[in-house]
Amino acid sequence: MTPTETSRFVRLRVELVVEIADPEAVTGAAMQRIADDAAVRGDDMARSEREHAESAVQEDEAEALAYLVDPYDLVSEVPGVELAQASWSSERIDYDPDSPDWDLDEEDDAEHVTEGADGR
Repeated sequence: MTPTETSRFVRLRVELVVEIADPEAVTGAAMQRIADDAAVRGDDMARSEREHAESAVQEDEAEALAYLVDPYDLVSEVPGVELAQASWSSERIDYDPDSPDWDLDEEDDAEHVTEGADGR
């Protein structure tokens, strides 16, 4: 492909593992964000939508974290970049930093070896 035929769209994959050290702080921040969103959106944020969001973040810190993380924030300050589409989720996991299952570089190395082996 020539540079003019190359797509301008890039898929950026980011995987994070975070420890929630203060669940009340995360839940409180999510509840505040919901209240702020409701105030800004006014009637656009239906009461049922707000109640559903509040219930979800109060029941599960992973949901609260997902409500607080905004992919737009990751790229909004990058010059020349506009967010075209984003999706994200959160889930509770069993995490052992010493386990070889959590070696994120291993996956990257395998991709680079495969790409380099056939010259593409």
